[in-house]
Amino acid sequence: MKKIKHLSLIVLISLILTVLPPVLATPLFVNYVQTENLIEQSKKFYEIGRVEEAVELLKQAIAKYQANGDKLNQAITLSNLSLAYQKLGQWQKAEKTINNSLNLLEFLSKNNQVYQIYAQSLDVKGNLQFAQGEFENAIKNWQDAYLIYSRLNLQPALIQSRINQAQAMQALGLFIQAQNTLNSVQESLEQQPDSILKSVGLRSLADVLRMVGNLNESKQILQQSLMIASSIKANQEISETLISLGNTTRIQQESKSKSLAIEFYQQAAKIAPLKSDLHLQAQLNLFSLLVEIRKFPDAQELIPQINREIQHLLPSRKSVYKQINFAKTLQKLKQNISIQTPSWLDIAQILSTAIQQAQTIKDKRAESYALGHLGELYEQNKQINEAQKVTQQALMIANYINAKDIIYQLQWQTGRLYRQQGNINQAIASYHQAWQILKYLRSDLVNINSNLQFTFRESIEPVYRQYVDLLLQTVENNQQNQQNLIIAREVIESLQIVEIDNFFRSACFDNKIVLDDVVDQQNLNTAIIYPIILPDRLEIILKLPHSPLIHYATYISQTEVEVTINKLRTDIEERKIGADNQAHFQKLYTWLLQPADKYLQNHKINNLVFVLDGSLRNIPPATLYDGKQYLIEKYSIAISPGLQLYELKALPKHNLNILMAGLSQERFNFPKLNYVEQELQQINSQVTNAKILLNQEFTSNAVEKQVNQQPFSIVHFATHGQFSSSSEQTFLLAYDQPIKINQLSQLLRNREENRPEAIELLVLSACETATGDRRATLGLAGVAIQAGARSTVASLWTLNDASTAELISQFYQELTKSHITKSQALRNAQLSLLKQEEYSIPYFWSSYILVGNWL
Repeated sequence: MKKIKHLSLIVLISLILTVLPPVLATPLFVNYVQTENLIEQSKKFYEIGRVEEAVELLKQAIAKYQANGDKLNQAITLSNLSLAYQKLGQWQKAEKTINNSLNLLEFLSKNNQVYQIYAQSLDVKGNLQFAQGEFENAIKNWQDAYLIYSRLNLQPALIQSRINQAQAMQALGLFIQAQNTLNSVQESLEQQPDSILKSVGLRSLADVLRMVGNLNESKQILQQSLMIASSIKANQEISETLISLGNTTRIQQESKSKSLAIEFYQQAAKIAPLKSDLHLQAQLNLFSLLVEIRKFPDAQELIPQINREIQHLLPSRKSVYKQINFAKTLQKLKQNISIQTPSWLDIAQILSTAIQQAQTIKDKRAESYALGHLGELYEQNKQINEAQKVTQQALMIANYINAKDIIYQLQWQTGRLYRQQGNINQAIASYHQAWQILKYLRSDLVNINSNLQFTFRESIEPVYRQYVDLLLQTVENNQQNQQNLIIAREVIESLQIVEIDNFFRSACFDNKIVLDDVVDQQNLNTAIIYPIILPDRLEIILKLPHSPLIHYATYISQTEVEVTINKLRTDIEERKIGADNQAHFQKLYTWLLQPADKYLQNHKINNLVFVLDGSLRNIPPATLYDGKQYLIEKYSIAISPGLQLYELKALPKHNLNILMAGLSQERFNFPKLNYVEQELQQINSQVTNAKILLNQEFTSNAVEKQVNQQPFSIVHFATHGQFSSSSEQTFLLAYDQPIKINQLSQLLRNREENRPEAIELLVLSACETATGDRRATLGLAGVAIQAGARSTVASLWTLNDASTAELISQFYQELTKSHITKSQALRNAQLSLLKQEEYSIPYFWSSYILVGNWL
């Protein structure tokens, strides 16, 4: 008996140091004092990849322990055997074996040693469930193990258990929960000596940070993880971390990000053993990136090797997704270039193998995914009947397991198939189901399809646009027309909300005031214009006070619309004017507004609110030209991020309190802004209560301190700033550092805890949209929403010119007048410049737009 206790203690200590499922996949093998040769030899066989031979030795050891009545060591060896079966992809045997281990332990007298072995066997079962896609069950077992480790105060095991739970949460798309779980052990992890555990924990945290959009922090932590793995010469961890670095770097909006990601993947493949899972994963990620950036010849060179390696995969969840990933990338490649090998049949065979493996491991989610993608392949190959049959099979499985993130894609696919068959009503019904699920999934949309590296623009945005396309094509009568218009408008708004959510990697748009109610009840001189860009036409929905929705379309291709928008932006920056027949001011007016002229005049409209779509956000509507006048000469103009706004009230004019922060000096390689001081002084001269933070005084801490201490109704930044489609590249420049958009949101929103007053107006002067980024104004909309301000006035391009100071000064002068709305104040300021010969061209007066509350 004493011998057994001593033996068990050695086993327990060794188990703590080695069992790291599922992240590390380290087997539960241990060194014994006076142990049998069977265990020692099986451990050696396992480590060199001779797993079948290890299994036979473990089975012999189990028989001996059973014959001797040694249930504790029998249970330990059964756990080891389960891990070996998992390594071989023999899932049923692995499950039976680990259940036998746990059953034996259940009936042993409980002490700390038995509890610890029981917890480690729960880890092994969690590992098995994770590999089979049973993530909720894996989390449950790992949580139970965590409670035991906590009671025994086993710190490394506690950390590993949290890492495991976070891995499963990531697989479920629960990235915020995963981040919180890892944050809870980060401090303990940092205090650990350099080890595989520490490297893996940091990498797991970095992977989660990537998924929630914190790319720079993700990259920094990955570099730390890589340094640790390199210092202890852990090649597997080095390779895995290099793959993660590639995944983070490839989605950064930087000029060299793609080439750096390629290097990371190549290094990972070089370090990983040939034909290993890691080598294949690195090659697959490299392959998908090369296709993404259209380096097709380089991508083609990888196909034979990937094909060879992928054929030898044992059934597992990871194997299934590797095959789906490979098939999807091959499909994209064949869509872009003509290649004979692999054939469409070859790609279908890859997906069929993935389906069979998913069935083998009983992973319903993976099976549904694979079937869905096979259906998509049939669809692309015009095999509509086969596509519909396979898609319905996938949908049945997805509905059975309530996998909404899969269901929406399959409903979308079903809608496309019905449309191709001419069954429009059924197509609309399927699209409607897909849209409803997307609304339900709103807070998780940024996490959908993370395993297969789909993008928002590939897997989410088309659902909305194609649904709107169908709705606006099917007009049967006036009542149906109105219903379709109402739904179409709601669909396109929900797309815009999701775009903002995707920008921030969180659901952040939760406004309550409906624009239609304002137009019908409060602001009867206002019309709302909703342009919608579709592949073959430009649709416009017009909302007038107390009137049904009006709809008209211009049949012009999306390509021509976007080319015209880009040329108009170029015309403005090249200082052309509306009367220039070679410019594009009038062309866009004709498409967007000419059919609405009679309605606007009949309703005596003097204020337009645009809910802009796509690249239309990149131009100021004020510059549209009807042949005689710019739009700003006829209407005041505002832009709304959607159909709803924050509380819509007029700006209180008495006792305006303004915080102004400006940077005129050269900082961080940004040139000095010559007219910032003049701008701030002119504003200061027109209001009674103002606080100025200039240059050295303008720090992020100073801004936060001021907004928390004083009830500022207006916050004005005159500094370099950039709006981008990436939240990482959207910032304002303070003296001490660039303030990223999430930091700005935190600075301004923290006051809500201390002060009840809202920031009524946020002014961003001297900012600009990122060059070459056609979705850059998404960043502007993001700033407007995240800052919590009722309205935002911002510039689309930087004017280091006296005209900016004059326009802003005039805007504040108008703003202080009673009965003048914000949109009227901006219009009057713009008109004051337009009437001056030296500033009469749109370049000078049109760069500022008003987003949000126009009252």
